[in-house]
Amino acid sequence: MKHSPIIFFVLAILFIGCKEDVLPKPKAMLRLEYPAATYVQTNLDCPYVFDQNTLSEMKENKDCSLEVDYPMMHGSIYLTYKPVHGNLDTLLIDAQKLSYEHVVKADNIIEQPFINQDHGVYGMFYEVSGNAASQSQFYVTDSIQHFVTGSLYFYAKPNYDSILPAAMYLQNDIRRIMESIRWE
Repeated sequence: MKHSPIIFFVLAILFIGCKEDVLPKPKAMLRLEYPAATYVQTNLDCPYVFDQNTLSEMKENKDCSLEVDYPMMHGSIYLTYKPVHGNLDTLLIDAQKLSYEHVVKADNIIEQPFINQDHGVYGMFYEVSGNAASQSQFYVTDSIQHFVTGSLYFYAKPNYDSILPAAMYLQNDIRRIMESIRWE
């Protein structure tokens, strides 16, 4: 068969010529979008109330400490209430110390003071960036009777890039809690 080397050559060119170049896929970013937040005022048997996102579920613990759970985002905001009995300095030091315990894993911690003189609410919001256990911390007080601290935690190993969209959404909710808190 005289044509077999020619057929072999044509088939070899077809197989080699049809091969596509292998290119690495570009890195993709997962786009997480959450519904717009709607809020209702909490109805607690506690010395404070605030606006709660309707996407969250409230779990009330003893001493007016709360867990505001966000099942869709696998995270919670933990609120702890303490009455002030001449121990405001100690409560402030403890709240600040709790926030800075994350400095080991955090890339940065940004402090944002909060003042609402009309309703007697003063505090600090800590935005934590990096692979820290908590992405946000805060405290609010009236400086006389009430002190509330809050922390945001996710139910996953901290990976800042992965949880950033949920962390930003929940940081907005924390700011709303701080802005809407009223002492009873």
